[in-house]
Amino acid sequence: MKTIISTPNAPSAIGPYSQANALDNLILTSGQIGLIPATGELAGGDIQTQTRQALNNLKAILEEAGSGMDKVLKTTVLLSDIANFTPMNEVYAEFFSADGYPSRSAFQVGALPKGALVEIEAIAYK
Repeated sequence: MKTIISTPNAPSAIGPYSQANALDNLILTSGQIGLIPATGELAGGDIQTQTRQALNNLKAILEEAGSGMDKVLKTTVLLSDIANFTPMNEVYAEFFSADGYPSRSAFQVGALPKGALVEIEAIAYK
């Protein structure tokens, strides 16, 4: 049975979607941009600050679902500028263990909500 995951420790949805859905032991998150949950504002204007906040948002959602960053199977990273790939990776590596990085896709897109520089979604298990 599908379960909706929601936590005040991550930004509320800014559209008609859930922070995450779970089915049995599988968790699928919506894309997270670097919004500060308490204010709804972007965390800084640089890729590293926004990446760190987006990943902290994902972490909060996964923890609410009974999971964690160590149980992420796959991520998708959307970048407003592919030139930010390397500095995004520097922060991204802080959240995952080198002996078990999740699978990942990364793309440059035309634009992201609220003018964000990065959006990250994840598939994880409990």
